[in-house]
Amino acid sequence: MTHTTPNLATLCFDIMPTPVGPLRLIADASGLRRICFEHERHPRADDTAGHRDPSRLAPVRAQLQQYFDGARREFDLPLHPLGTPFQLQVWNALRGIAYGTTVSYAELATRIGNPAARRAVGAANGRNPLPIVVPCHRVIGRDGSLVGFGGGLEVKRALLALEGNAAFVLH
Repeated sequence: MTHTTPNLATLCFDIMPTPVGPLRLIADASGLRRICFEHERHPRADDTAGHRDPSRLAPVRAQLQQYFDGARREFDLPLHPLGTPFQLQVWNALRGIAYGTTVSYAELATRIGNPAARRAVGAANGRNPLPIVVPCHRVIGRDGSLVGFGGGLEVKRALLALEGNAAFVLH
């Protein structure tokens, strides 16, 4: 993952129906840039830019569908999120959280070598432009509670339940 200036002319998108609602997939020439929920918590100006190109985003759709079908635990896609060096560090660390497990913000801060930065880690986690693929939904409160998620807490609960995390299965 790298930090670069956006080039809106190269953006393409597609809309994918999923069990957690429609997702807007946005990519540029370098890779997947954004995954947006229908009711995005932190919308960006370029979320509606670009041209529709389902064929270019077909590999993303296929891997997400496999994930929702329970057949994929890790994603193998070119990613191109835009963020600060600190955000990119946190987002890279998110990719190390195993499928079906959770960690706290404090644990994630420790994993990046900065245990005092749990609030900053929480803020970076909340700005993750690639939810699901970069699994920010696997970060929970220190007490095991569901806290903050761009797609809403019910979507976060559904993703954790999909991954077989028994603590979050809806009753």
